[in-house]
Amino acid sequence: MANTRRAILNWCDETLQTALFKDYAPNGLQVEGRSDIRKIVTAVTASRAACDYAVSQQADMLLVHHGMFWKSEPLTITGWKKDRIATLLKHEINMAGYHLPLDAHPVLGNNAQLASRMGWTLDKQFGEQNLLNAGRLKTPKTLGELNAELHQKLGRVPVAVGEETRVIENIVWCTGGAQGFFQTAIDEGADVYITGEISEAQFHLANETGTAFISAGHHATERYGIQALGEAIQAQFGIETVFFDEQNPA
Repeated sequence: MANTRRAILNWCDETLQTALFKDYAPNGLQVEGRSDIRKIVTAVTASRAACDYAVSQQADMLLVHHGMFWKSEPLTITGWKKDRIATLLKHEINMAGYHLPLDAHPVLGNNAQLASRMGWTLDKQFGEQNLLNAGRLKTPKTLGELNAELHQKLGRVPVAVGEETRVIENIVWCTGGAQGFFQTAIDEGADVYITGEISEAQFHLANETGTAFISAGHHATERYGIQALGEAIQAQFGIETVFFDEQNPA
């Protein structure tokens, strides 16, 4: 027996506490499809490739971290956005996205899941909307060793700024495009700040403050929250979920 779209989305909203967040993308349903849900494809981003994969899997829902509607983008549905949405509508596939709530969730979230895979100890969540995480490496490592471990476990070469031989123990991290929080990590006294992206300014801040900076990839650091959410839905509702991944170097 199929589960309803509304039951699944209500459970996601309650579990991720979406009402607590001020986001710049809608959380929840973004494109409406059929009401009954028997199979879900999860993906980091609602790309055309992810939409096509959902079609190939005969999925009823595409569940993502990055949806298709952002406050900074034009409101018109043209070009690539029209093509993605047309594919979903033609096959009656729902598309739902959870952005900041999925970053911050203490168990299913991108930050929590990255820490779990890397074996980091979490001491606290803090900062803007509790998006930043402070903790420790279980065993101190040099910056070079930590960088190599991230490369090995995430499958992407990170960008590290700092002395490779510096011993790292206290860390602050936030997955995705969170380079703007670097000063907060510096103020927290971190040995290193780990996020998904780097901008020009972070190179100078790392060199001048002594706090190392690692950019481990936006996509690479955010693969795991959406998988955990899909697995939790599967456990809760008995719905088959399949993860679609892309080799996105950014």
